[in-house]
Amino acid sequence: MGQHTHTATEVDVHAHAHEAHHEHHEEGFWTKYIFSQDHKMISRQFLITAIVMAVVAMVMSVIFRMQLAWPGEKFAFINSIMGDKWGPDGILNPNAYLALVTMHGTIMVFMVLTGGLSGTFANLLIPYQVGARDMASGFLNMLSYWFFFASSLIMLISLYLPDGAASAGWTVYPPLSALEQAIPGSKMGMTLWLISMSLFIVSSLLGGLNYIVTVINLRTKGMKMTRLPLTIWAILITAILGVLSFPVLLSCALLLIFDRLMGTSFYLSDIYIDGHPLTQVGGSPILFEHLFWFLGHPEVYIVLLPALGITSEIIATCSRKPIFGYRAMIGSMLAIGFLSFIVWGHHMFMTGMNPFLGSVFVFTTLLIAIPSAVKAFNYITTLWKGNIQLTPAMLFSIGLVSTFITGGVTGIILADSTLDINVHDTYFVVAHFHIVMGLSAIFGMFAGVYHWFPKMFLRMMNKKLGYLHFWLTFLGAFGVFFPMHFLGMSGVPRRYYENSNFPMFDNLGDINEFVTYSAIFAAIAQGIFLFNFFYSIFRGPKAPQNPWNSNTIEWTTPMANTHGNWPGALPVVHRWAYDYSKPGAADDFVPQTVPLAANEHDGGDH
Repeated sequence: MGQHTHTATEVDVHAHAHEAHHEHHEEGFWTKYIFSQDHKMISRQFLITAIVMAVVAMVMSVIFRMQLAWPGEKFAFINSIMGDKWGPDGILNPNAYLALVTMHGTIMVFMVLTGGLSGTFANLLIPYQVGARDMASGFLNMLSYWFFFASSLIMLISLYLPDGAASAGWTVYPPLSALEQAIPGSKMGMTLWLISMSLFIVSSLLGGLNYIVTVINLRTKGMKMTRLPLTIWAILITAILGVLSFPVLLSCALLLIFDRLMGTSFYLSDIYIDGHPLTQVGGSPILFEHLFWFLGHPEVYIVLLPALGITSEIIATCSRKPIFGYRAMIGSMLAIGFLSFIVWGHHMFMTGMNPFLGSVFVFTTLLIAIPSAVKAFNYITTLWKGNIQLTPAMLFSIGLVSTFITGGVTGIILADSTLDINVHDTYFVVAHFHIVMGLSAIFGMFAGVYHWFPKMFLRMMNKKLGYLHFWLTFLGAFGVFFPMHFLGMSGVPRRYYENSNFPMFDNLGDINEFVTYSAIFAAIAQGIFLFNFFYSIFRGPKAPQNPWNSNTIEWTTPMANTHGNWPGALPVVHRWAYDYSKPGAADDFVPQTVPLAANEHDGGDH
């Protein structure tokens, strides 16, 4: 009764005043660049942190590759980087070698491919492409980045410990990781590894929940699920996978912390040290493997799916054609997401697993090849007879399709337990997962950076340097990982410091040298990208409104980093994201905000 009711105009005025007030507060350096709650700034923070971590991991890989190619040779720069303790006289210490392999794997899988890819593109694209002002919770989003940053920092600090960083492999299998006496890297280095991973899991969960809620709840008017771009579908499924599987890794890490610090025996049993039995008995290291790989295999798709989503968007845009089989693509991602939880046992065929159980995992693993093949065929069919525009992003997307198929074929061999036994823990496995997961995800990341750079930094990257970067990276990467298949089939084991004790591998030294030369070549090629990226941020040409003539709605926002993305009302969506080269349309693209004509069908509903 006597209460004042607000009119619509008053509410609008209030909203605008609030936004102006908000804008005013945003201007401080700390709130704008450091503790920002703006999704655009947070995506840049994730990207630049991931790039720094990637450079560290790449330098590590070059150092241990040089040890593998020329065992016993002295390199002055190894001594200057590693110091006298870990690189005496320029020769890498065996413990340091193990630590570098472990840290390279951990940093690449988690900090670069998971944090860098999902963190960057989920943050950038979800609010933009669903038509939201920002994420559901800006604060949780900020926390997600800072947990990720703390995790990366602790991982880097662990490299400088007196006993060295964690060195039980990136999978940190017990008992190596559970007993401090086992190897020097299992002392403080391992503890910091576990703390770092726990913080990383918190970051992933905060981010993932935020992404899911934003996609489900904050879509703009008309943005039905069947009108979402495939990038958003991919990120949504990735976030669901992360929320379901990362807690298992956390429990796995916690039990390992208990074994290390509290005298429990979840993973320890019947171990003798210096002739004396350990008091802890009754556990099983196989339990650790089950828990670890229950995250470990979904993790492959947590890394791959965002890259595949980015590729879907870029291939459709640069072929000037609708994506082939839109609903089949969504279905294949949902199938991959579901199946990724029931294939973890293929990492464990050699653990003495019941053969019947092994055959179940063989079946489910071969089954996951079907939705993966659907994606590959759909990409090729989208490219078929398209008006292809070879931007650097498009080259990396086509490169991803090639690595996805190449690495996928070797995956079918490793999925079969009878074949896997012969190449398990050899370089064949290293070749397989680096091509299918490492290269595909990195190519997807590069494609995304080249494509959305104008949106992130309002400037364009240099196209010619982009082409050069792609070709050198592509040749270098295949030069590294393709010959490893032949090393693996010859029986060369992975993670060994040197193979000079095995005369049967003496004739394979040339291949190892070739791989190392390729790795140095590929590492130098990344210098082109780093120069192009950082130079273009400050000096690149100003970006036009819609540089790729794309349909998705992020290109309708002003080319200025305004808070809230769209000044005034949010856009209304009328069609799916892939109306390219539509018969009867005036242009070869029809943005999602253009209403449907009288006799026009929406592609997403087919």
